[in-house]
Amino acid sequence: MITFLVCIGVLVSGYFIYGTYLEKKFGANNDNTTPALSKADGMDYVPMKLSKVFLIQFLNIAGLGPIFGAIAGALWGPVAFIWIVLGSIFAGSVHDYFSGMLSIRHNGESISEIVSRYLGIGMKHFMRVFSVILLMLVGVVFVKGPATILTQLTGLNITILMVAIFAYYLLATMIPIDKLIGKIYPLFGMSLLVMAIGIFIVLMIGDYQIPELTISSFSNLHYQPDQNPIFPLIFITIACGAISGFHSTQSPLMARCICNETDGKKVFVGAMITEGIVALIWAAASMAFFGGVRELGEAMAEKGHNAAWVVNMICNTMLGKIGGVLAIFGVVAAPITSGDTAFRSIRLTIADTFKLDQSKIKSRLIITIPIFIAAILLTQIDFAIIWRYFGWSNQVLATVVLWCIVAYIRYMGKPIWFVIIPAAFMTSVVTTYILMAPIGFRIDYHISIVVGIALSLALSTWFFKTSPLNNRSITKL
Repeated sequence: MITFLVCIGVLVSGYFIYGTYLEKKFGANNDNTTPALSKADGMDYVPMKLSKVFLIQFLNIAGLGPIFGAIAGALWGPVAFIWIVLGSIFAGSVHDYFSGMLSIRHNGESISEIVSRYLGIGMKHFMRVFSVILLMLVGVVFVKGPATILTQLTGLNITILMVAIFAYYLLATMIPIDKLIGKIYPLFGMSLLVMAIGIFIVLMIGDYQIPELTISSFSNLHYQPDQNPIFPLIFITIACGAISGFHSTQSPLMARCICNETDGKKVFVGAMITEGIVALIWAAASMAFFGGVRELGEAMAEKGHNAAWVVNMICNTMLGKIGGVLAIFGVVAAPITSGDTAFRSIRLTIADTFKLDQSKIKSRLIITIPIFIAAILLTQIDFAIIWRYFGWSNQVLATVVLWCIVAYIRYMGKPIWFVIIPAAFMTSVVTTYILMAPIGFRIDYHISIVVGIALSLALSTWFFKTSPLNNRSITKL
C-alpha cells in the first residue's frame, strides 16, 4: 500500500511542480484573447466556466481507458504503477497541455491542422486521415464497450443497446456543445470521480493488500510472460491514464471553450493527472481484490471473464448495491461521453479540412451521416480486433503529437529535452510493437526492439540537426 500512496502523492506533486514548469515553457498569457471569445458562434466556440470545462475534459479523455486499460495493465504487476505515474507526468501532461494550448493559440484548430503547421505540409493529409480513422475506432470501441457492460447488468439485447447509444451520439454530435455536453457532462464527471474515491476509501479501510513494488516484484508478473513482454505491451495497454493520442483530439474541443489561457494548466494538466489517479486506483483495486497479481491473471484467464466482468465484480462487492449502481453508472457514462465527443471531433476535423461552415444543421448532417454509417459497419468486426488496432494507432497519434510539440519548442527557440525524451521513447514503443505484434509484421522480438530504438535515435538526431520551420512557413500552412 505504501507504493500506491507514494504514487498518488507523486502524481499530485507532478501537477503543481511539472505542470507549472510546462505553463512557463509555453508562456500562457491572459492578455491574449481565446477563440472561445473571439470566435464565439453558439455551436462549437462557446465560453464556459472553468469547473465545467475541467469536468468535460476529464470525462472526454477518460472513457474506458483508465479503467479497462489499468485492469489489463495490472496483469504485469506493480510495474504498472511506475508507467502510470511517469507516463502521466512526463508524457501525458506534456502531450495534453501543449495540444490544448496550441489549439487555443491557433484559433481552436483541430490537432491535424496543428501538426501540419509544425511538421510540414507532408503531414497534413496523413494526419487528417489518420486522426479520423482513430476517432472512428474510438467511437466504435465506446459503443460496444458500454453496451457490453449494460448487457451484463440488465440482460437487454446488445444490439438494442448499441442502437440507443448511436442515437444519443448522433444527437450529441449535432447540437451546440453547451446544450447537452455542457449540462450533463459535469454530472457524469463527478460520478466517475465519486466512484473512484469510493473504491479508494474501501481500499484504505478494508482488508485489502495492494502489492508493493520491490526488487522481486519489479519484473514481469503476467500469467503469460513469454507472450506479453513488459516492453512494449504495457505502454500500449495503459494509454489513457498515462499518455493517449485520443486526448489530443479532445483538447481542441475545450480549447474552444476556455476563457483564459492560464486556465489551460488546470484543465489539460489537471484532467490528465486526475485520470492518472483514477488509473492507479483501478490498477491497485484489481490486484488487491483478487488477492494478488497471479490471482487476477487466473481470474481473467477464465472463459467469459474480461475487464467489464472485473469492473462489475469490484463495484458490487467493494461498494455495495447503491455504490455499485453509482460506480457502474460512472463506468458506463465515461465511455459513452467519450464516444460522442469522438464523433463530434470527426465532424470538426472534416469541417476544418474542407473549410465547411458548421453553423447550419444541414452542413452538419452532410458530414455526420456518412460518419455514422461507417461506424455502424465497423461494429460488425470483432471487438478484440478493433481494440488492438485502436491501442496501437492511439499511441502512434500520441507520438506524432509529441514530435509536433518538439518542433514547436524548437521554433520558439527553447530547449527541447523535456519533450524529445518522451517523443523518442514512444517512437521506440510503437515501432517495436507493430514490428513484433500479431497485428503487425511478427518480426523477432529483439530485432524489433533494435529497430525501434534505432528509429527513435534517428528522429532525435534529425530534429536536433535540422532547422525549425520559420514563421512564414507556419503562416502558409
